[in-house]
Order: sequence, then C-alpha cells, then structure tokens
Amino acid sequence: MPFDEGLAERLGEIIPNRSDLKETRMFGGFGYLLDGKMCVGIHKDTLIIRVGVENAEQILQEPNVRPMDFTGKVMKGWATIEPEALEEDSDLQRYCQLAIDFVETLPKK
Repeated sequence: MPFDEGLAERLGEIIPNRSDLKETRMFGGFGYLLDGKMCVGIHKDTLIIRVGVENAEQILQEPNVRPMDFTGKVMKGWATIEPEALEEDSDLQRYCQLAIDFVETLPKK
C-alpha cells in the first residue's frame, strides 16, 4: 500500500520551510529529514515521528498512539500516530513539532 498522499499534502503545509528540513521518499514511504536524520514520516496512513525514548513514553499514553513496530521489533524513541489522532491540523502540527524539537537535539553528522 502506498503512503497516504493526503497526509503528505497536509505535512507539506505544516512542516516549516527550513533549509535543514528536506522532503524524502524511501522504502515506499514519505517523510522529512532534519540535517540528514529521519524526523517525520508516513507509513501507509499513519504518521511516524522520532521523539526520543522519554517523549515516546509520554505520548504512548495518548489515544491512537502506538509504538513503531513494522518488523516485529519496537523501535525505541519512535511512535506511530493513527489517523484518528490526526484529524485536526493542530494535532498534526503538535506531533511534527515534537519530532523536530527532538531531532534538533541530536548530534550533527
């Protein structure tokens, strides 16, 4: 199943226009790299965000948020946000900003 084009359009409108944020397509999905590091993505119809272990533990308590697990092994520090949690642009913006804020703290390549 290809990624959700409508969600990709919404991301394009929400993601800040910054030179260090680059749109990318990989592994049949769509996303954004921040300084070359995966930050936000789409897998099928879900949003994938990289937020770090502490933030992931907190947001995994929210409805329609689950651990990122596409291979049978949970990726720590990542979360998958179901479409039901993304109905409002303000929610999509909040999740994207959590990812951007976290990835900005990672060491430069």
